[in-house]
Amino acid sequence: MNRAEGQIFYQKITRRSRILILQNAKVDIPYTVVSVDLPDESVRHLSNLGLKVGASLKVVSKTPTSAIVMLKSSRLAFDQSILNHIDVTEEEGELETLPLSELKVGEFAYVDGIYAINEAKRRLMDMGLTHHTKIYLRKVAPLGDPIEISLRGYELTLRKSEAQMISVVKVDSEEKK
Repeated sequence: MNRAEGQIFYQKITRRSRILILQNAKVDIPYTVVSVDLPDESVRHLSNLGLKVGASLKVVSKTPTSAIVMLKSSRLAFDQSILNHIDVTEEEGELETLPLSELKVGEFAYVDGIYAINEAKRRLMDMGLTHHTKIYLRKVAPLGDPIEISLRGYELTLRKSEAQMISVVKVDSEEKK
């Protein structure tokens, strides 16, 4: 799946269900992989095993530190170091998008869209705010402007007016421990 197909897939998925980490998935419920947040070498290895964005899977059994996952006709065992970096969504349901400016401090979200005019959109994307980027709201100034977010391993400060142009899908905080 190339990047454009992955973005289209992500938009379809996020409109259906809420996103959670595989560690918090329930047994015997079908899930779809939304993202794998691991080093490239690990992502390639998991992809060769069939675990990639868009793949359907089901948790067969689970302990507090590991889980056995059914992927097509294979059973794969993962410990929590892997489970905590794979985001999945249930096959059904619906997700709401909201402006980045409405997130609360300490919440995680994925970028769903940037609704700015040409130059502003290009500048935000150059700063790393692209579709399906996981972000964390670190700080908000006392009057709400500016806000500080973490993404891709660095911190970024945005004006509230810029944050209002960025649509995000919130990840439930109890699921992102």
